[in-house]
Amino acid sequence: MTPLPFPLRIAAGLVVTAVEQARELPRHAVEFPVTAVSQALQVSMRLQQTVTELAIKGDRALGTLRPAEDVPSWATFDDDLPPLTDPRPRNGASTVSELRPTTKVTDIPVARPPRPAARPAPSADPAATAPEALPEYPTMTIPQLRGKLRSLTLDDLADLLAWETSHGNRDEYVTMLTNRISTLSQK
Repeated sequence: MTPLPFPLRIAAGLVVTAVEQARELPRHAVEFPVTAVSQALQVSMRLQQTVTELAIKGDRALGTLRPAEDVPSWATFDDDLPPLTDPRPRNGASTVSELRPTTKVTDIPVARPPRPAARPAPSADPAATAPEALPEYPTMTIPQLRGKLRSLTLDDLADLLAWETSHGNRDEYVTMLTNRISTLSQK
């Protein structure tokens, strides 16, 4: 059998390729927007890289014609400034005030009824001598205490504060109780 002429074989190959491409057209139609955006971004990045390379080459060429200053005229450093003759502090340091004034436990006025004189002796178990307002207080964490503070009265808070200062005297707990007492006292 003699082979078919070369141009006829090329034409048949083109027809088969066109049929294959026609079958793949739905898949290519779905992929086309993503492909187009991707290619557009690639062209944009290549353009930016080319422009940047040109700017660098231009800087090198111009740098040989005109050398750069060691220290730019606009740059000033603290060491270059003359010494201060003004005795006042710089940057308004004298006008800075605290965001929240600190209050000591003894500065908070709390009117409370007198307590009975008899108190149980402290024991080794903290839950046994827990404050009446919140029996689970000795085992509570800061977030747990924060969740319960709004439901407590001023007397309950004062009891908790007294218990805390006589037992653990933990700074975070004392601060939280003191702030809550201060807030309720101002209302």
